[in-house]
Amino acid sequence: MVNSGGQLFTIEGIAAALIMLATVFIIVNTTSVYTPGDTHINDMQLEVIGTDALKALNYPDNGTFGKSPLVILVENQDGSGFYTAFNNSLNNRTGENRDNIQFMANITYMNRTGMINSTPLNASRALYGGEHAVRVSQWIIVDSYNGAALPPYNIFPECLSAPSCAGKHAALVEVLLWRD
Repeated sequence: MVNSGGQLFTIEGIAAALIMLATVFIIVNTTSVYTPGDTHINDMQLEVIGTDALKALNYPDNGTFGKSPLVILVENQDGSGFYTAFNNSLNNRTGENRDNIQFMANITYMNRTGMINSTPLNASRALYGGEHAVRVSQWIIVDSYNGAALPPYNIFPECLSAPSCAGKHAALVEVLLWRD
């Protein structure tokens, strides 16, 4: 037969186990320990900021139909205009301090012979080996011109002598982003 002393030890053991389980549950749910494997969270945030900045540039002004500011900047090879528009969108914050995201932008396209070409658009500064960069991109449709209709810049120079080359072409604006 079991006496009252044995029952008391059993109840005390169960109560102690419940207290330990509750303590472990509270500690695990309230602390976050970041390990070097969690650094991808910063990369994802940087990628979202860059993608949003490129998408905002790729919408036509005032919601109208027509060319977006990004397409106009690429067709006219306006690197300084791209720098101003993209940098303002990228590093804008509420408050007095601006963010310190750096970038390097290129335009990639396929020429008439099927070769892939890449042309630099602009950069905030050169990318060195120490920075960890993420890549964001946006497809655009640009017009190539021939003859007298040539704008100051044409990313399809072979279209100058080939009238069949003029028209709309796809190009990819690629931007590398990193923080100082």
